[in-house]
Amino acid sequence: MFETTANSAGMSARDVRYATWVTLFAWVFAVYDFILFGTLLPEIGRHEGWSTAFQAELATWIAVGTAVIALLVGPAVDRMGRRNGIILTVSGAAICSALTAIGGGFGSLVLVLIRSLGGFGYAEQTVNATYLSELYASAAPSVARRRGFLYSLVQGGWPIGALLAAALTAILLPFIGWQGCFIFAALPSLIIVVFARKLKESPQFLAQQLKRGRATAHDRDQHGLRATLQGSTRRTTLVLGAAFLLNWFAIQVFSVLGTTVITDVHHVSFESSLVVLILSNLVGYIGYLAFGFLGDRIGRRNAIALGWTIAGLLFTGMLYAPHSLGPVMVLYSLGLFFLIGPYAALLFFIGESFPTTIRATGGALVAAMGPIGAILAGLGATYLLNAGSTWQLAALCFGAVPCFVSGLLICGAPTVNEEDVREAELGGATRTLA
Repeated sequence: MFETTANSAGMSARDVRYATWVTLFAWVFAVYDFILFGTLLPEIGRHEGWSTAFQAELATWIAVGTAVIALLVGPAVDRMGRRNGIILTVSGAAICSALTAIGGGFGSLVLVLIRSLGGFGYAEQTVNATYLSELYASAAPSVARRRGFLYSLVQGGWPIGALLAAALTAILLPFIGWQGCFIFAALPSLIIVVFARKLKESPQFLAQQLKRGRATAHDRDQHGLRATLQGSTRRTTLVLGAAFLLNWFAIQVFSVLGTTVITDVHHVSFESSLVVLILSNLVGYIGYLAFGFLGDRIGRRNAIALGWTIAGLLFTGMLYAPHSLGPVMVLYSLGLFFLIGPYAALLFFIGESFPTTIRATGGALVAAMGPIGAILAGLGATYLLNAGSTWQLAALCFGAVPCFVSGLLICGAPTVNEEDVREAELGGATRTLA
């Protein structure tokens, strides 16, 4: 399954298999930390005496800090390498967890600064996509043709990490408190750092590193954030960034606030929020696999566009469906399937859309639009609700419609011929390393 072609970097089938497992667990435990804070925020707020409104404001500022840190990770990874980037992001997630336990009780400002380090964990997905898109491109054709599906197995670490955070919190919180939960969360990430040190660097980055050593001043200008807005890359950055931002409106409204929207619009009482959590993450995981597979067959851009436009229609139908648990849950579950699933194809598509020199930078810049979209959706929905509107209209305007538009917008991204990218990068890396 992971048989690889021989190359000058000495990459073997075992190396590719090992990298897949390490990046999967790195993402699982990065998500674990990321989700754990949201799960425990009410408990922290109760301990500190913070109101619900203040907790929401705190979460907004943390989202801003998360976006800033995640954005800075990209240029660093294009300089230090993919392997070191994984070590950086996993270490950052571990440090964030540990510091939350130690410094979380020193006031809101300290907590915002500490939790902003969660941007390292959030950036793990773009570093994974950057690394694996290059690693799988160096694999045998039988693997390369299925690289989108293989990556979807790694990206599926999100629902695994989310469920792990919920389950372990329910078990551990009564015994070790919220500080203990964060200390416990830091331990797996520290273990992954040890395993990540044994990863091999991608052939493409090694080749780029050699080229950089003899680069001219003009060549060096092709690196960094500025390079993502130059030449033909500008269109890629603007289209993918705008689509990512708009789609996170829907993520915020229907995934993060999904329970609130459903219960307010349809007055449906769920037996437990855990049931909704399990359902949404199960559907999300299946969606990752489905769209990873579909992207390999019809093209990643087409799979993303198809999923998000359908999701926008399904969520609109859910908002205006009869007030009955059956239709609402079916439409909501299908909406999550088509909303979340395409991210397996999207993150890999982003990796393939940028050249090696700025692949991690471009991916980080696009991904940083996500938290910004979540903040804008929250502000927009809050404005309508304060103006006397209902969650039905707020969720339509700042959830379903942006989701549908994001699917249309992604069609404006340049077409990526995966085989051409693979042949060009593999050939270039082999010549440079030879």
